[in-house]
Formats: sequence, structure tokens, C-alpha cells
Amino acid sequence: MPEHDDDLRLAHVLADTADAATMERFRALDLAVETKPDMTPVSEADKRAEELIRFSLSRTRPRDAVLGEEFGGEGAGPRRWVIDPIDGTKNYVRGVPVWATLIALTELDAEGREQPVVGVVSAPALQRRWWAVRGGGAYTGRSLTSATRMRVSGVPRIEDASFAYSSLDGWEQRGALEGFLQLSRDSWRTRAYGDFWPYMMVAEGAVDCCAEPELSMWDMAANAIIVTEAGGRFTGLDGRDGIHGGNAAASNGLLHEALLGYVGG
Repeated sequence: MPEHDDDLRLAHVLADTADAATMERFRALDLAVETKPDMTPVSEADKRAEELIRFSLSRTRPRDAVLGEEFGGEGAGPRRWVIDPIDGTKNYVRGVPVWATLIALTELDAEGREQPVVGVVSAPALQRRWWAVRGGGAYTGRSLTSATRMRVSGVPRIEDASFAYSSLDGWEQRGALEGFLQLSRDSWRTRAYGDFWPYMMVAEGAVDCCAEPELSMWDMAANAIIVTEAGGRFTGLDGRDGIHGGNAAASNGLLHEALLGYVGG
């Protein structure tokens, strides 16, 4: 049995709690939305979901640290829960059902680097959930007892690959727009699914690679372990494995070096 099986069960309970809070306010006509200093939106549902998760963790894992998008970090120690209460808030506030709660547990590796050991991505408006635990594989389904194991694709060439992304703006700001556009031209298929969903489709084998130029740890931690436990690879655009680069490239592994050749560096 995987070492973090109890933590995975808890992450599912936390996701259930968040799902109830976010779905209650999804498409509500009186949903309160504010603009954060970075000019991104935050809704009352974002804040409520994170508050509920933090409260549950304070009771069940009081010694663990917590990092969340809306309320920052608290606590210290080798274990930390990393939370994005609604990944895809712009979709959420417009009534688009592509958004999810991302919950991960990280631990320090032998080099003192934070690495995810549990990840749950729950998209209740899509009625989908994905999860993984270190050494235990990646799964999708309605519950721990009703699930299908996921595996990345075996596509070996960009010319045969489906590439997913979020938007063009970040690539232009990074000075990597031409490489991105060439990758789009050379790929068999491209789609801007955005946010968490491309990573989940990489893990399922429905999409072969994806990349984003600007991310925070809470955007990556849960996605990273699900992709890697499905047999894929998750790195920064510099090619270093893990969630510390402020950006991400994910693939079935076979395409990774080719993917980085277009958008890496």
C-alpha cells in the first residue's frame, strides 16, 4: 500500500468539501468577484473553498504547513499542503465549467527540495476527478473504489502529437512566441484547453504534451504528480524535473526533449 494512502483519502475528503462550496455558488447571479493586485479575479467561492480546506487541515493535520493561492503560507516543516481553490477562476466567474480545485501534499526530498507526494484535481462542474499518490499510479473516477488507472500516450513524434496550451500572451512576454507558433505548426493538432485540463489529458493519454510559460506552485503541484505517476514527465521549461521553475512542460516523456526544443530555455 502506498506510504501516503491516508493522506490521499484525506485529500479526497477535502476535495468533496471544496466541491460542495464551489458548486453552490457556480453561476450564481450575485456571485461576488474582486480584482487582486496582479489584476486576476478572485471570487467569494475561491476564498470560501480555501477557508474550508484550511480549517479541515488545522483539525486533521495540525503539524503540516499550508500554502494556498488566496491566503498564502502558514506553518513550517517537511510536509506542506498546496492548494488552488479554483484553478480557472476566469472560467468560473463566466459560467464556463472548466475549472477545478487542486490539492497536493508535498514533502522535502533528499536534496531539500519540495516534491508532491499526493495530488487530487477535482472538476465538479465536469463531474470529473483525477488523483495520484507517489508510487501508487494515477487514476480517474468518481471515488477511490470506482476508478480507472491512467497511462500517458505512446506517441513518439511531434508531427503526430496533440499539443495543448492556455494562451499566447505569456509566450510573447517570455520572448518565445516564435518557438511556440512553430510547435503549433508542426504538431498534428493544437487546442487551447487551458488551466489544469491539458495536464489531466496528458495523464489520460488523450493529449500528448502541453506547456505554460508562467505558473505558481499551486498551479503545478497536483498536476505534476498525476502526470508523472501516469508515466509522463513534468519539468520547468529549463528541463529540470519538478515544480520550482515558475513554468511547466508536461508530456508523455517520449516527446519531452522535442517539446523543450521549441519552447524551452
